[in-house]
Amino acid sequence: MLDLNEVAMFVQVARSGSFAEAARRLSVPSATVSRRIQQLEARLGTRLMQRSTRKLTLTSAGESFHERCGPAVEELIEAGQLHVADNSEPSGTVRVTAPTSFFDFFQMEWVDTFLAEHPQVRLDFVLSDLLVDLIADRIDIAFRGGPLQDSCYVARRIFASYGELTASPAYLAAHGVPMSLEDLGEHECVVQPDASGNAIWRLQDAEGVEKDVRVKGRFNSNTQSVLRQAACAGLGIAALPSILTAPEIAAGRLVRVLPGYTRAGRGLSVVYPSRQQRPLAVSMFADMAVEKLSQQGWAPTSGA
Repeated sequence: MLDLNEVAMFVQVARSGSFAEAARRLSVPSATVSRRIQQLEARLGTRLMQRSTRKLTLTSAGESFHERCGPAVEELIEAGQLHVADNSEPSGTVRVTAPTSFFDFFQMEWVDTFLAEHPQVRLDFVLSDLLVDLIADRIDIAFRGGPLQDSCYVARRIFASYGELTASPAYLAAHGVPMSLEDLGEHECVVQPDASGNAIWRLQDAEGVEKDVRVKGRFNSNTQSVLRQAACAGLGIAALPSILTAPEIAAGRLVRVLPGYTRAGRGLSVVYPSRQQRPLAVSMFADMAVEKLSQQGWAPTSGA
């Protein structure tokens, strides 16, 4: 089997016309180049070069071999140089997966600024509330809410967000305001059932005491943005991350219910498929996203 390093040395010697010049370009001793070329000739079973104290020429076999392998070696060198250049300036496609509600709190202005600053970068978003296989779907970055389940991935917590109980003023006017966790069982709730079809909210009080509450409702969805819309439309009480409910509360479309209770551990993390060296464009977009999201104040305030 051929040693590609020896082939590359042969091409360099042929192009430079001497072992000494090839050694200088390759930053290795001249004796090393001479020895590796001899090893290549031994592998091929033929002499590739005629050597003298004054001149180095290719044999007919050497000329034929050079014609065949020279362009391939040049392409490999050029590819390596382009890769180094790419790593000095962010470029290429960054494939991102995130929840369907991601752009409800991740501002498009941030994306616009990032793309303007890095004109050779392209962003490809795959929005889904289902867990995407990062490797199979060629994902560079994933933004995931709640507890992380994929221990084989590399995760970095961005912030901890809390789930708030909210409902529209119209719903509360029509159905009354729940005064205790037990009252939730008598109300319509817009829910995201688990794999078993159940809807259980794990809520905690101000002291951190947790309690599971089984809730029900006639409107279900697997996406949080739809649940928020349903709550705003008066279809029931929702338990959603504060990053989604804050704008609706500020606008008066939702109000807090049982403000002494929250759903903890919702949060948001950025996840990578591997610890291996990441392209510069991937690292720069992730750093920008983490910086912007970390600056937002989405923790719930006490009281209604």
